[in-house]
Amino acid sequence: MLIVELVILCILFWGICYLNTGSDDKNIKSYASYPDEVQEMVKKNPALQFKIKTVSPFVSFISNIVVFGTVLFIFGLFVKENGFKANFISLLILGQCLNAFDFLVIDMLWWRNSKRVRFADTKDRKELYSNPKKHFASFLKGIAAFLIIAVIDGAILTLF
Repeated sequence: MLIVELVILCILFWGICYLNTGSDDKNIKSYASYPDEVQEMVKKNPALQFKIKTVSPFVSFISNIVVFGTVLFIFGLFVKENGFKANFISLLILGQCLNAFDFLVIDMLWWRNSKRVRFADTKDRKELYSNPKKHFASFLKGIAAFLIIAVIDGAILTLF
């Protein structure tokens, strides 16, 4: 059942990523995940610069814990066990596998090569989008976030 959940989770996550790209108005919502070179170009674009919204890394981290914690809790209900250890391990597997899928498939394969995520004035500048630094940093933050989520959700699932 865990593998089925993981496949569903990855497909849903990729679908959300896909649907939230494709135009400058959609792409600007993920401004922080773009390489610095692209961010500098966007800041200089008069049509986009006023649409940039930034939040502190701490707020972003906490909001990711809340959102993914809720999602993994729901998925955890279907693989719930009696003990904390089993719940923790199941949720940790789901979270870390989703994190790896996000990094390897979505970020390294799709995002870096897709014109869909590029801003209009940089459509043909693939080299601007090739820097993996921010994606790798997000992957490392994801390791910590999904560990925290597995502890919290594992405890809650065990209690109820």
